[in-house]
Amino acid sequence: MALLRFFRVPKNQQYDYKPRYWNPKKEELEKRLKEIEERSGNDPQAMRARLAGGGFRRGFQADTTYRKRHVFRSNMILLSIVVTLIIGSYLFLSVYLPRIVSMLESGGQ
Repeated sequence: MALLRFFRVPKNQQYDYKPRYWNPKKEELEKRLKEIEERSGNDPQAMRARLAGGGFRRGFQADTTYRKRHVFRSNMILLSIVVTLIIGSYLFLSVYLPRIVSMLESGGQ
């Protein structure tokens, strides 16, 4: 048996590729429409789907400008807090440090 296979030449493998068009926007729209249909209604399953759907997360990820705007706003608030603390510390030290030093010098003698 092994001799027969030794002399047999393997056939070429066929590659049968049929390209298909994929529209991600259409697929996302169909998915969202299906979710909306599942969520509509007053039965407990629909209410459960509405609560656990994760619409907030999906909307947050889909709209990148929304996320960028909120990250920028958060960074500006943080920056303003840091600047305010630095200015407040400087004013506190410039006004009260001489008094503290004079109190320490007079109390230490």
